[in-house]
Amino acid sequence: MFDLTGMTALVTGASGGIGSAICHALAAQGARLAVSGSNVDKLEAFRASLGGDHDAIPCNLGDAESVEALVPAALEKLGQIDILVNNAGVTRDNLTMRMKDEEWAEVIQINLESAFRLMRAASRPMMKARFGRMISVTSVVGATGNPGQANYAASKAGLVGMSKSIAQELASRGITVNCVAPGFIATPMTDVLPDAQKEALNTRIPMGRMGEGTDIGAAIAYLASKEAGYITGQTLHVNGGMAML
Repeated sequence: MFDLTGMTALVTGASGGIGSAICHALAAQGARLAVSGSNVDKLEAFRASLGGDHDAIPCNLGDAESVEALVPAALEKLGQIDILVNNAGVTRDNLTMRMKDEEWAEVIQINLESAFRLMRAASRPMMKARFGRMISVTSVVGATGNPGQANYAASKAGLVGMSKSIAQELASRGITVNCVAPGFIATPMTDVLPDAQKEALNTRIPMGRMGEGTDIGAAIAYLASKEAGYITGQTLHVNGGMAML
């Protein structure tokens, strides 16, 4: 089950903690990838580490022109795009009363607007093929909110609403549009937290631990599969029970 052999995928934020786990999960199931990120050297090193016949396509998601060029570049490399994974995201945390316009705008542009542009561009070849999987990585914060993250929560909640709308538009063409919402996931960023802070975070999770990148990768691989063809407009929460939504 969940064999992705012969399928292709474009993944943004590919070399990050969660992004790399997503790429490894898709590649392990046989998909050929176009991995994208803004750090050229890091991206190319990650592509090489994957092994196999994969491509690296740098892209600055904060630049609209660069975003618009990404899907055509991936199509040129892969020949088709069966799976689009919007994983890239940034935070610019601040209390609302202190949040600067640029902190709001940058998060919305990279987390939400770039995903819209990529989904809009990918919809045409997917409609022509009468098959596609669009999956966006959101966050538990998009459902629960979080102090100091009004911009981030808005961007992630926006992904959910946008995905539901696009799911309804594309369903008749065999294209599914879903979200995966991670909770606290162990990454290099969380590894540097003091043990006391990690323990405090874990007390909020019924399973008593943070999730792993592989947990998110497995969820993405499932939603990307042909077996998930009757699931669309949904958000799969992967948070150890921290928020039962």
